[in-house]
Amino acid sequence: MTAAIQTTTHIMTINMGPQHPSTHGVLRLLLELDGETITKAIPHVGFLHRGVEKLAEYKTYHQCIPLTDRLDYVAPFSNNLAYVLAVEKLMGIELPERAQHIRVLICELTRISSHLLWLATHALDIGAMTVFFYCFRERETIYDIFEMVSGARMNLSYIRVGGVSRDLPGGFMEKTRRFVMEFPSRLDEYETLLTENPIWKKRTVGVGIISAEDAIDYGLSGPSLRGSGVNWDIRKAEPYSGYDKYHFSVPLGKNGDVYDRYSVRMEEMRQSNSIVHQALNILPKGDIIARIPNITLPPKEDVETNMESMIQHFKIIIEGIKPPKGEVYFSIEAPKGELGFYIVSDGSSRPYRLKIRPPSFVNLEALPKMVEGRLLPDVVATIGSLDIVLGEIDR
Repeated sequence: MTAAIQTTTHIMTINMGPQHPSTHGVLRLLLELDGETITKAIPHVGFLHRGVEKLAEYKTYHQCIPLTDRLDYVAPFSNNLAYVLAVEKLMGIELPERAQHIRVLICELTRISSHLLWLATHALDIGAMTVFFYCFRERETIYDIFEMVSGARMNLSYIRVGGVSRDLPGGFMEKTRRFVMEFPSRLDEYETLLTENPIWKKRTVGVGIISAEDAIDYGLSGPSLRGSGVNWDIRKAEPYSGYDKYHFSVPLGKNGDVYDRYSVRMEEMRQSNSIVHQALNILPKGDIIARIPNITLPPKEDVETNMESMIQHFKIIIEGIKPPKGEVYFSIEAPKGELGFYIVSDGSSRPYRLKIRPPSFVNLEALPKMVEGRLLPDVVATIGSLDIVLGEIDR
């Protein structure tokens, strides 16, 4: 009589994060492993407890701008832009052309800065340390430019409802042109280190695959969507801030893997650099802020010379923005994907309700689809390829 041999699968459940450096913030992944193979992955979010959407109900429309800086805190200007465009749509404000081009210029520098931090940390996660230092070299130059414009290096709060807070300073054009001319050669350096590196390709090619159909079904956007070959960029599909006046292409991947998402972002930096160059060449003269309905500001000369008039000026701006009753949704192509703001106005100086559609939160939903059936180290590469920031994921 022969005995039947029985095999049992031992499933091990582990926590990856929220302290793990490759989870990029405070993301906790609950992973079920069969050996090193992932059988189930459950993302857990909500460790920040900021409550930005509720906090906005107690701030004036103007005071909400610094709150948006802290969402995707490596691309704060994009957050400012999406929020203010929603308010301006609600109020029916038409922007001066110079203000629009300034916004595009700073927004594309922000996209480059965000992608540089992504590349630096993504490469570091996978084991390439040199790229980290190279990327921060160019990122510091961009931060120097931001400091010239707004006085801050990270959380700019440079945008205002109707335009921007101040005009571009002396020396800005020359410094930005110098960066635009040098940056393509810097990108070549990054690609020399990574693009054909056999170790890099082994860690990224065929890893974290998601098809175009699944990417659409999960609501992916930005490079995470375009890496699967879906040609959708809000700057092209639904142009805002004058993007229809700029010439640029939308890079696409083929296989929807980590390597394709890497390739898409690398080419996006080249395209953003081209947009900045175009903005510098076509930047017109004129006003930097629109006339806001029902708001009468003190004369500019009084504001510049009289402290009391200056205080009155800021009080009018802070308290005077009162959109009509109604609701609005507006979205932009942020560095990580579609960033949208839904605002309900009751006619007061404060939003009645504010709801944010952050790309990182939506993109993260697809992580289990990408990693289940793969090995544990592939989780690190896949998370990095999504380029999440927990500041806009926290619910």
